[in-house]
Amino acid sequence: MRRPRYFYGWNVVAVTLVMALFSWGLGFYGPSVYLATLQRLHGWSAATVATPVTVYYLAGAILVSRFGVAFSRYGPRPVVAVGTLAMAASVAALGSVERPWQLYPAFLVMALGWAAMSGAALNTLVAPWFERRRGLAISLAYNGASLGGVVVAPALIVLIGAFGFAGAMQIAAGVLLAVMLPLTMILHRDPSALGVGPDGDRMQLRGVPGRRAAGRTGALRAPRFWSVAGPFALALTAQVGLITHLVALLVPHLGTGGAARAVSLATIAAIAGRVGTGFVIDRGNPRIATTLTLAVQIVGVVLLARTASAGGLYVGSLLFGLGVGNLVTLPSLILQREWAREEFAGLISLTLAISQFTFAFGPAAIGIVRDWSGGYAAALFGCAALEAIAGIWVLFGPRRSAREQA
Repeated sequence: MRRPRYFYGWNVVAVTLVMALFSWGLGFYGPSVYLATLQRLHGWSAATVATPVTVYYLAGAILVSRFGVAFSRYGPRPVVAVGTLAMAASVAALGSVERPWQLYPAFLVMALGWAAMSGAALNTLVAPWFERRRGLAISLAYNGASLGGVVVAPALIVLIGAFGFAGAMQIAAGVLLAVMLPLTMILHRDPSALGVGPDGDRMQLRGVPGRRAAGRTGALRAPRFWSVAGPFALALTAQVGLITHLVALLVPHLGTGGAARAVSLATIAAIAGRVGTGFVIDRGNPRIATTLTLAVQIVGVVLLARTASAGGLYVGSLLFGLGVGNLVTLPSLILQREWAREEFAGLISLTLAISQFTFAFGPAAIGIVRDWSGGYAAALFGCAALEAIAGIWVLFGPRRSAREQA
């Protein structure tokens, strides 16, 4: 049987790229726009508007941990469709908020959309379609996350200026529904639905003799699972915390325009780093790639902590950005190589849920250290230390034994 010239799996990659564009744009970068606008409109304190976001991340972590079960039971189309409806409803609701308590139900509904459309969903949708080129496919799909910061967040600001907050949120919700709901029809559970195997190869029975699914409880008891989940939870706590404070860190030295350019540089670097790694990671060791990524990012973080010169801050932002994209793609590549195929959906959901639960506290922790020390240097060195621990842990942590690989 000859492999078809065009493999349908790339359609799935395209859909998940668009899905990531909206989920990260509205559900990750968007909250900073929503909260700043709500503070300006209602005069609410930073704590009043920020606390619901922490609740949102924690609720999202719980829901993400269950995404693999929902995907296995119902398939991709209804799950992504429900997530799209939830994200759209929450965005529209935020435009109508008049009291602080109303933020909580709006963000809790958004947590459902985030769980069905963010990292765990993306990995679960793409991974069954590829084996040899899985790293490249996931890396390309995740570029939608970076584009969410480049395209969606600035577009929200423009729409708010043109149509007001309520009008802008309704437009954003409408665009999300109009684009994503039709695209869900392209999704299939896996390539066997089209009579082919991963990468478009001939369909065949797959399995690894002598291995059986350990289940979620078994994974949580396995040191080798924690040698993936633990390092990425630490690294993403440092990364998300720094991303949240990056503009505040840069503005005193670069001004508003310079800070915007530095953030754009970091975003472009994230896309370039993810794509570049995607082209080579399928032939390399993802644990080594993780440690190298963290080493580059640590250099960038130290530069941001130690220099006040414009050149040093731009270089620090670039080096930091190079690692941003890879830290959300690499855990799936480690898990798919070291665990049974049938366990992947549940394990990647669990890993990302642990990471999200942890990084929900990153922004607040950096803010506390910053206020205590009078500057960002101590907090940034703490971030660098977390990433160093993560790099060592993932590289030297326990892996699948030779017997399990047999």
